[in-house]
Amino acid sequence: MKNTIERLRARAAEEGLLDVAYTSVDSPFGPLLLAKTERGLVRVGLPNQDPDELLNELAARVSPRVLEAPAELDAARRDLDLYFEGKLERFDLPLDWQLSDGFRLRVLHAIAGIPYGETRSYTEMATAAGNERAVRAAGTACGSNPIPLVVPCHRVLRSGGALGGYGGGLPMKRALLELEGVLGGDAVG
Repeated sequence: MKNTIERLRARAAEEGLLDVAYTSVDSPFGPLLLAKTERGLVRVGLPNQDPDELLNELAARVSPRVLEAPAELDAARRDLDLYFEGKLERFDLPLDWQLSDGFRLRVLHAIAGIPYGETRSYTEMATAAGNERAVRAAGTACGSNPIPLVVPCHRVLRSGGALGGYGGGLPMKRALLELEGVLGGDAVG
């Protein structure tokens, strides 16, 4: 049965019937949903996000041709495993940015440039995206980041160093920053 499913997936891809490949992978925080197009990784769903809702969003915004195809996401899975083990500091995966545009996209590009083990403020991200006064909009861009972890919005903090928000929840943000050596175990959100 498994070989039949794999053959069908391969045939769908060969015939151009697969626009979005997805899979679920384990993480220290719970299951992550990974999705990619032929351009690159398009979505990382966090453990507290409903996978069915994320898949419906992909079908509506990218293409209705969404198919579970774990092998298509092996590189992303390997990189995330290495990251969570503390052995990968920079993701070098192709990304598909089509779920963001305008100012939000500029903020996400700025966030993608924040080095491992460093943080920036929402104000710095707004400035980097071209509008220093759009601090709330920069926060909204972080909150709507379709590719968290790989585009490390967890590295963006409030001015003064408070954690601010995070789509995966503050305990996850704190743990990611601890993994990267930014915070000790007694950080305050």
